[in-house]
Amino acid sequence: MPEENVLEKARKDKAEGKSASTQAGEFVREEMHHIREGKHGATSPQQAIAIGLSRTRSRATSGALKRQGRSAASRSNLSRHARSVARRRGSRSRHQSARKAAHTRKAEGRTTRRGSK
Repeated sequence: MPEENVLEKARKDKAEGKSASTQAGEFVREEMHHIREGKHGATSPQQAIAIGLSRTRSRATSGALKRQGRSAASRSNLSRHARSVARRRGSRSRHQSARKAAHTRKAEGRTTRRGSK
């Protein structure tokens, strides 16, 4: 079960109208933290992300994950994964994502277009 603060952050993202992938990112972030602190491991960054998105696990799967390495959640491996995924997307798709991110980014001390801080 996800920690309460993670659920709260996801709820806040939803209330702010952020995308589903942004909301789910909170759970993935929590999973990366669990791997880094040694709670369990993962074979690859892709598996670590999938674990963060799925949440439910059998006892056998939990046992198997404890025997996996911890390097899947390292900064270098996650960075390599992000770059390879970005390369698969077209330039127009990346451009649209960047525009949306800039539009929905919180501005310090200013209100957004929707009128909330």
